[in-house]
Amino acid sequence: MTTFAESSTSPSASDRTAPPADELVAAGQPATVEPTAVDTVDFASLGLPDALVRALARQGITTPFEIQRATMPDALAGRDVLGRGQTGSGKTLAFGLPLLARMAERNRARPLYPRALVLVPTRELAMQVNDALVPLGKAVGVFLKTAVGGVPYDRQIDALRRGVEIVVATPGRLGDLINRGVCRLDDIEITVLDEADQMADMGFLPEVTELLAKTPADSQRLLFSATLDRDVDALVKRFLTDPVTHSTAPSTASVSTMDHHMLLIPPHDKFPVAASIAAREGRTMVFARTQLGVDRLVEQLAAVGVRAGGLHGGKTQRMRTKTLAEFKEGRMNVLVATDVAARGIHVDGVSLVLHVDPPKDPKDYLHRAGRTARAGESGAVATLVLPKQRRTTLAMLEKAGVAPAETRVRAGDPALTELIGAREPSGVPVRAEPEPRRHSDRSGGPRRFGDRSDRGDRRFGDRSGEGRSYGDRGPRGYGDRPTGGRGYGDRPTDSRSYGDRPQGDRRYGDRPAEGRSYGDRPQGDRRYGDRPTESRSYGDRPTENRSYGDRPQGDRRYGDRPTESRSYGDRGGFRSEGRGRDDRPRDERRGFGGRPPARTH
Repeated sequence: MTTFAESSTSPSASDRTAPPADELVAAGQPATVEPTAVDTVDFASLGLPDALVRALARQGITTPFEIQRATMPDALAGRDVLGRGQTGSGKTLAFGLPLLARMAERNRARPLYPRALVLVPTRELAMQVNDALVPLGKAVGVFLKTAVGGVPYDRQIDALRRGVEIVVATPGRLGDLINRGVCRLDDIEITVLDEADQMADMGFLPEVTELLAKTPADSQRLLFSATLDRDVDALVKRFLTDPVTHSTAPSTASVSTMDHHMLLIPPHDKFPVAASIAAREGRTMVFARTQLGVDRLVEQLAAVGVRAGGLHGGKTQRMRTKTLAEFKEGRMNVLVATDVAARGIHVDGVSLVLHVDPPKDPKDYLHRAGRTARAGESGAVATLVLPKQRRTTLAMLEKAGVAPAETRVRAGDPALTELIGAREPSGVPVRAEPEPRRHSDRSGGPRRFGDRSDRGDRRFGDRSGEGRSYGDRGPRGYGDRPTGGRGYGDRPTDSRSYGDRPQGDRRYGDRPAEGRSYGDRPQGDRRYGDRPTESRSYGDRPTENRSYGDRPQGDRRYGDRPTESRSYGDRGGFRSEGRGRDDRPRDERRGFGGRPPARTH
């Protein structure tokens, strides 16, 4: 994490006046308390415990960000806070440090009763918050645990049963844990909503409202987001008491170290241009509108020699975590993602954000663009725009407060290299790694058919050595058999069951002469369906012991009838004689299948 270097400070608590909650959200625009530059402060002067200050110093963090200076005194004092700051401005530590400081002052949490809750919209953001706060929590003896979907329940439940102070959760998984009776919110002292506007946009508002209603009414609430608009009004009015609002940037602001480009391209040049940009030096995040678009672009880039990873909600959590780790560690320079999956993700050193599909919402544009130029770094944002998209894209950018530089380009245009460092891909296909099976990512909860816990890379039908049932095998895959070259259905020579045969070149239906059962035939080199040499067809049987479908002997075929014109069901008579279906002598009538009809009374 880079060292923070800011010069402005927040006003003292005595200088702030918290307007009423109903005035904060009037016309969808919360009232703000703008920080003023007085003098340089450090974390110790904000009231953080010495143990946290030392832990921050070990990470090279000595000077707080503007949003941190503005909100931390009020958060440490126990007040409800609305914090708005541009993405990458340090909101995680702005709520995380006061959270850890207040939790360190009290005793350990009771089993199943966490004392603080952080709600976030996505799994990746939950893990990012957890990774940022866990090392600091260890310094003050505060334990954290993530509760997100797509991963086994077991470890989350075990941590809650041991007692954990802070739970970082997505609304869906936290609701599941509460319904299972393994998490209760009666002891919650502080609740944090991070990326609150995104949770509202994603449809989490009902779940978030239900969860907040389960927390004590007098507990502290902190709400942080890049924008505070009408979508969060209901939460603010219902759950925040006399909140103080801090805003470090207007919702339409773009970072001064960020360049915006609108590249006007012909439709048939869209992928070649995108591929040349993805092949550039440096770390690049590419955004597509749909999950299918992400997967298709990753495959197309791999085919021309650009290794890229896909990130969207349709992938397993294991694959999402692995892809993001490779991107953060520099083993892969291109990450293709949807808006939802990449919301709030922080990756150092992203020098370019490429919109392959222009976003329709200005907030989505700002959040996408916010993946670059973070923490004072420089970066660029490029949007590929087809001729028919130009007018709507310009209108969206105007609402976002962005005035991009428009450039008409084609595939191979030198302007692409000059503007954003594009270069031709190698053309050598990249071998894609197979994605693990989705069902292996679940355990301990309502698992799907075939799910296993994390006990190895076993396949469908695998079981451990004990308690195995039909079809069980050891660590072999589906259809594996013991050695010896036996095929499907082979059994050892003893304990054979239905369908077993002695060794030899016999075919299906062959049986030994003795003990034959269903489907047995006389010995010989006959095949399935073979009949004696006389020319009988389907349904032919000897005259004795005939059953369903039996016919008199002769060279008749299936469905053949005597030459006289009889209809369905007729036996021994003619329609022309005016006799119906059952108008036959009693001894000539037979039921279906050639048997006498059942007696009736």
